[in-house]
Amino acid sequence: MTSEAAQDADPMPQPPHQPDLDACCGNGCDPCVFDLHDLAMDAYRQAMRAWRARHPEPMPDAASR
Repeated sequence: MTSEAAQDADPMPQPPHQPDLDACCGNGCDPCVFDLHDLAMDAYRQAMRAWRARHPEPMPDAASR
């Protein structure tokens, strides 16, 4: 399987949508929309680390240096 085909079968994770600054109502909700976004970003970063481990970038040629 080519690396492009492998990435099609295992697409790169996409970051969660960031809430607008006015999405917070300011009432101290628990959890706040920004707390939920922080948790989603943590999960995204973890998914990206795992994806990059499965799809390592090719090593540069010694000739291209």
